[in-house]
Amino acid sequence: MFTGIIEELGQVRNISRNGNNTLLEIKATKVNGDAEIGDSISVNGACLTVIKKGRGSLFFEAMPETIKTTNLGSLGSVEKVNLERSLKIGDRLSGHFVTGHIDCTGIIRKKDYLNSNLCFEIAVPSEFMKYCLPKGSIAVDGISLTLADKKSNVFSVYIIPHTLKNTTLGFKGPSNKVNIEFDILAKRA
Repeated sequence: MFTGIIEELGQVRNISRNGNNTLLEIKATKVNGDAEIGDSISVNGACLTVIKKGRGSLFFEAMPETIKTTNLGSLGSVEKVNLERSLKIGDRLSGHFVTGHIDCTGIIRKKDYLNSNLCFEIAVPSEFMKYCLPKGSIAVDGISLTLADKKSNVFSVYIIPHTLKNTTLGFKGPSNKVNIEFDILAKRA
């Protein structure tokens, strides 16, 4: 379980294959500090297990289903990723409950300033729009955000400067694919 509050921007060092699985080496400083083999780490919102630690790097193995249903399969070398360690009992919950189980990917359709605020419009498959509740929580690449509006198969979120500076959203724009996890409470409704 995660909160959607990104702790660090990691960087892809290497991507390789191990049979059908994909091995990811991610450069990380803060998250790497107390990470242990077997820990769950959110990488762009996808819950992955640390399989090895190296000097300044964490190693993860992603199964074909994870690669197929997330944007992890389209990562390139030196690309930035959002990292968050799993929630511990007693930790402050600053975002919302994020499971790390990606529901679908979305495509950024628009990145524009509206009334001096940065707005992203993101398209998702129409069958998921029932989980888009205005003023509800949503995780985009693992980032806890508040859904502002929805139309057809597109929802919008506004981004404060701190989030833009400290997450991958600062590097993303129209046509980029993002991982989407709808609020677990919205899926129960």
